[in-house]
Amino acid sequence: MTRPTLLLAAAVLFAASTLHAQQTPPPLAVPAPPSVTVTGAASAKVQNDRMQAMVRAEAERTTAGAAAADVNARMAKALAAAKGLPGVEAKSAGYSTWQQWEKDKPGKWRVAQTLSLSGSDFPALAALVSKLQDEEGLLVSSISFALAPETRRRAEDTLSREAIRAWQQRAATAADALGFAAWRPGRVSVATGDQTPSPRHDMAMRASAAPAAAPPVAVDGGMTELTVTVTGDAVLDKPAAR
Repeated sequence: MTRPTLLLAAAVLFAASTLHAQQTPPPLAVPAPPSVTVTGAASAKVQNDRMQAMVRAEAERTTAGAAAADVNARMAKALAAAKGLPGVEAKSAGYSTWQQWEKDKPGKWRVAQTLSLSGSDFPALAALVSKLQDEEGLLVSSISFALAPETRRRAEDTLSREAIRAWQQRAATAADALGFAAWRPGRVSVATGDQTPSPRHDMAMRASAAPAAAPPVAVDGGMTELTVTVTGDAVLDKPAAR
């Protein structure tokens, strides 16, 4: 077979294959099964078991060094008292120094340091805060309550099971109402969080030079409301016979 004949045959074959490809219909797409999105949730109020108190020492002197020395000495005593209580976590939470000016008066320096105290023994921690107010002149900025990580985890695990069961019941109800005899889970998400903020008590400042003893700090841990929400698709299957 001559070369021109070969080229002609190849061209004919190419044209035939192209025509066949154009005439072949594309495969039919398989329709996605019907689905319905449903939500289930579970909530519970859990007793707070962690307390955090923010206390601070402040001093105003003619020099920054004198103000810092006063604050540092009182804060060192506060740290020593906190470390003497089992279960109390103490850590510095801020330190600031600034100069104040008044007209026709020499400038003064102010120093402030904040101490964070936390623990699960509320009466002991409240007694410590009152002691630091009375003996060291510390000021209470705030007292707040929360759930310990392990307490939160256990509660959220329980609520997750309840929320998933609620989601399954809603999925079954939706499938039945839409005329399907069966369903299966599709894409499902589980979200946890606080529905209400934990209680927080802001304390009025007490001047460090006040002679009267501060009254004992009264505390009530309160409750944190946890909510677990399950949202997802229920894939519908087997339409019910009519």
